[in-house]
Amino acid sequence: MMHEFVTYADGTLVVSSDIRKKEDGEEYIIICFERPAENGFDTVIFELPSYEIVKKEGNYTDNEIAIFKTVVERGAGYFFDIAKKGGVQSA
Repeated sequence: MMHEFVTYADGTLVVSSDIRKKEDGEEYIIICFERPAENGFDTVIFELPSYEIVKKEGNYTDNEIAIFKTVVERGAGYFFDIAKKGGVQSA
């Protein structure tokens, strides 16, 4: 399941996944940045805890991607907490 984190002014939606497991049992989550574009979507997907970009499509600039990386690095603990809880609980 994916959990919405924020939508930026340019339409970029940020979502994070529940905890997933690789074949070797390693746990990970993905953080996806995506905005509508003329011919589909601009997309950047990071995997935690490696912080690697596992998918990049569209027209995000290097500067935008650097900002996304900072969001992922600074928010890693939060993203894992949300994944463990199964999403943000609203009042």
